[in-house]
Amino acid sequence: MSFKFEQLLVWQKAIDLSADIHNLTKSFPKDELYVLTSQIKRAADSVALNIAEGSTGQTNAEFNKFLSYALRSNIEVVSCIYLAQKRKLIVQQDFDKIYNQCKEILLMINSLRHSLK
Repeated sequence: MSFKFEQLLVWQKAIDLSADIHNLTKSFPKDELYVLTSQIKRAADSVALNIAEGSTGQTNAEFNKFLSYALRSNIEVVSCIYLAQKRKLIVQQDFDKIYNQCKEILLMINSLRHSLK
């Protein structure tokens, strides 16, 4: 049996983002464990989790609300990679990869939200 969200490409992309963030943060120093590492991992996970949770709602309005949460979490990931870059925790190539994933997810969430109206 499959769930509705599993068919959503945006959810699949969000799962990939979460996995990439998890792998990226393995190299962060221990003093960031309860600061930036925790924050960016929770934000990345939240993107996929909110898409999944919202997809099982009763109405399009409810789904739209959860997509809004996912969108905000996606933006939080972008802010976190800026912080990581400023703290010299990630290289430009990693920044660009995550940034582009977040940009793609942002566009996909916005398109999905527009289709629900």
